[in-house]
Amino acid sequence: QVQLVESGGGLVQAGGSLRLSCVVSGHTFSRYHMGWFRQAPGKEREFVATITWNGGTTYYTDSVKGRFTISRDNAKNTVYLQMNSLKPEDTAVYYCNACGAIVQGDCIPRSSWGQGTQVTVSS
Repeated sequence: QVQLVESGGGLVQAGGSLRLSCVVSGHTFSRYHMGWFRQAPGKEREFVATITWNGGTTYYTDSVKGRFTISRDNAKNTVYLQMNSLKPEDTAVYYCNACGAIVQGDCIPRSSWGQGTQVTVSS
């Protein structure tokens, strides 16, 4: 039973930055690849970024490349998403999850979803 607690969201103007955190419990965190996902109003949840278990490799969806950075601190059981140069189209609820597999860079979520954290980017 994995627990995922996201935080760090908020309201920010276009061009601003936010740093999201996801604290994981209930499994051996360092053994799992981790991913970030988001769900915008009226849209389905989509993949955002993946980081491998040791942090050695990352993957990003095209729309966030060069702006977002995923990282992790296994000692703190935490994965981060640094979001820079935010755009209104980044507005969404952001979720993290462990990856059951990575397919062409996409994290395939393996656990139940947490509450997510709301990111709102104003123009």
